[in-house]
Amino acid sequence: MPVLAPVVDGSQRLRTLVAFTENKLKLSGLKKLTELNDFFFRDLPSSRQRRFNRHTLRMIELTEDADEEVRRDIFERINTGSQRLTAMEVRWGAQDGELLRFVRNCSKSPLFAKLAPLSEAAVRRREREEFTLRFFAYLQNYEKFDRMVVEFLNNYLEELQSTFDSAIAEGMEREWDRMLKFVEATFQDGFAKGKGHTRTPRIRYEALAVGSALALRERPDLVIKDVSWLESAEFQALTTSDSSNSRPKIIKRIQFVRDKLLGSK
Repeated sequence: MPVLAPVVDGSQRLRTLVAFTENKLKLSGLKKLTELNDFFFRDLPSSRQRRFNRHTLRMIELTEDADEEVRRDIFERINTGSQRLTAMEVRWGAQDGELLRFVRNCSKSPLFAKLAPLSEAAVRRREREEFTLRFFAYLQNYEKFDRMVVEFLNNYLEELQSTFDSAIAEGMEREWDRMLKFVEATFQDGFAKGKGHTRTPRIRYEALAVGSALALRERPDLVIKDVSWLESAEFQALTTSDSSNSRPKIIKRIQFVRDKLLGSK
């Protein structure tokens, strides 16, 4: 029962069925058919195996004309329910590829987890990957931001995907690692608003992460001791939720951090 074509929705379920029929998975945690716990497929009676293999799966096959935008739209519509998928979860279903896998690997940095505390629920919903993608997108294109964050990030992915290679990945990873080490050395509480916080505000993270990276591009050996401006009324105003995703505010808060670090303001 091989999966021969890309699956827009249900890939994990199909692969689970394949793995079970190939005796790579063992049943566990069953609450109704408890007598089947610890069974492999081969442990089922032959008649049950045949019946299982004869079961029909209904699918809708997309034509070759269905591009990534169409697949993403279909995936999002299918998964609209009581708990709507996050934008990052949708990307994983519709745009998974080498670039997103690179983003995921960067997001797994233990130092990043330390500096940007998130709830377990947020981590499960790929918030770390969302934060990582935002860093790279804003670092490269923040001055071109228009109005919609989701569209901005999707466009960045699509544009970079065509040229993404190992050389680009190495450069991006160097900037990511350098920024994280700088933040650890410079900001006592990392990206969080204070010690003990279990939630990192996106807009505060964006300002500190991208502003720091831009400053490091100009002065890679930058060392900062005074960051009292973090408590200033201006920084607080730039990193509150009011109009947080307007183009002027995004540019201003990122450049505010950059300029403060470089000592030009």
